Amino acid sequence: MSIELFNQLEQQVNNAVEAIEMLKMEAEELREENTRLKQEHDEWEQRLNGLLTKFQALDTGDGSDTNAS
Repeated sequence: MSIELFNQLEQQVNNAVEAIEMLKMEAEELREENTRLKQEHDEWEQRLNGLLTKFQALDTGDGSDTNAS
């Protein structure tokens, strides 16, 4: 194998290693963002459930007031 071919192979391996490292960092960032978005989703879901509970209480309260009149 000539030295030129060996140098090309070495460069390709180095490029592949760099690309893999970049992809690993990107994957970690995406995992962190996914965790943050899941937490945000859970918070919104809790808030929405709280609002739905309040609306249900109003419906129940209105229905019993109307029947009592």
